[in-house]
Amino acid sequence: MSLLDDIGTALVVHAHPDDETIASGGLLAELRARGVRVVLVTATRGERGEIVPGTLDPALDETELAAAREAELHGALSAIGVDEHAWLGTAPARAAGLRDRRYRDSGMEWVRPGLAGPAADAGPDAFAETSVDEQVADLLALAENVCPDAVIGYGPDGGYGHPDHVRAHVIAAAVARSVGVPFLELAHDRDPGVEWFDLEHRRTAMTDALRHHRSQVTVDGSELVHSGGQRQAIEPSVGLRPSGR
Repeated sequence: MSLLDDIGTALVVHAHPDDETIASGGLLAELRARGVRVVLVTATRGERGEIVPGTLDPALDETELAAAREAELHGALSAIGVDEHAWLGTAPARAAGLRDRRYRDSGMEWVRPGLAGPAADAGPDAFAETSVDEQVADLLALAENVCPDAVIGYGPDGGYGHPDHVRAHVIAAAVARSVGVPFLELAHDRDPGVEWFDLEHRRTAMTDALRHHRSQVTVDGSELVHSGGQRQAIEPSVGLRPSGR
């Protein structure tokens, strides 16, 4: 038995545009190829992301960068084959009776190589600083609309400590419990309790999607280069860990 066997609809929760491809692009392409309905929700528009030199005007304000990253995300999702997407805080991912809102990218600071922490200037409107209860209500509204068989998201550390990723884990796990479906954590190591999916055959789709996120990453052969120069292997294969194991 595979964790994917009984999934007809998957609700996938990510923090910023490009996270869906970097962390789970191969898996999303695989799910769609298997006929699974994938509904992706993105918590913020990544308006505090650093820009790869030469891709966009470095003088863009946050509103302009958000618009650019929205367009990049739409292109990436087309390459992967995902055609259902929502922004947290915007209907249908908004609690009934509340006006639509935008959760702002919280930013981050490196604590040490590979581990991020909160930015000192996040501000009260940052995703990681605003009400958890409101965010859970927003995501729950979407879940009740799409009726997922599983929720997929980050583990407790958000992958590398980014405060928005950690918060996305908190609300995704809470909503999975609320609607009574499994919460499956993305895993990038073959640890005990992880079901590993060899998805090398999804490399082309994932790489094509990454190229759409040109303001944030550059594809260089089998690696992607982040805006700050950090290199990372493009890895379509990924694991899923049922929460609590």
